[in-house]
Amino acid sequence: MMSPARSLGDHLREWRQRRRLSQLEFALEADVSQRHLSFIESGRSLPSREMLMHLAERLGIPLRERNPMLLAAGFAPVFPERKLDDPALAPARRAIDMILKGHEPFPALAVDRHWTLVAANAAVAPLLAGVVDTSLTEGPINVLRLSLHPQGLAPRIANLAEWRSHLLERLRQQISATGDLLLARLLEELSAYPAPATQKATPEQDFAGIAVPLELVTEAGQLSFLSTTTVFGTPVDVTLSELAIESFFPANPQTAEALRATLPGV
Repeated sequence: MMSPARSLGDHLREWRQRRRLSQLEFALEADVSQRHLSFIESGRSLPSREMLMHLAERLGIPLRERNPMLLAAGFAPVFPERKLDDPALAPARRAIDMILKGHEPFPALAVDRHWTLVAANAAVAPLLAGVVDTSLTEGPINVLRLSLHPQGLAPRIANLAEWRSHLLERLRQQISATGDLLLARLLEELSAYPAPATQKATPEQDFAGIAVPLELVTEAGQLSFLSTTTVFGTPVDVTLSELAIESFFPANPQTAEALRATLPGV
């Protein structure tokens, strides 16, 4: 038996509650009357497409979830979802490749909304040498699973307890923001991996709380990285809105020298 279609009010109420906002709080945030918002959620009033897009923007609803809201309100979807190899996204793909290549000899990679590897530069592959379970490095590669799996990179992460806690918290925040069930299942899987003993950061690893380093033991010695995340600023495509580029920077001169030696031509 098919479940009944969800109304616009159902969609809007769920996202408002996910953001932990009362009707009054959200009405003030969106600069609309609480009465009007109540009528929209109850189905007594149908907003214009512009008003609906405004409410979705104020709630930070992912583009993927805005299309079903538009359909529920009787409007056509606005945001296309195309594969990254679609000719229409060629300029974006070139920009991604340029960013990844330009970051060498330091590692950088692009992932989709489920942390599946989309692209990586030449500095990433040497860091994966020695992964016991080769299925973790065969496509499609889930970056979080590869990082925390006991037969993946986990045995070579010197500060595994700290790094694991950091990744799981990022995943929890992403689930809270998107409500993605696949991410929730991924979190359940990763949380079940053997947890290491709590580690204390050494003075060299202490970045005053502004960043969590990745300390990776490699054939070139222990490398220390800081990471940043880059996203498209004003995407109008679902695929691009969910894409992130993770760039790793050397946290000390020794790491920078080791990476330059690995890719001497860069």
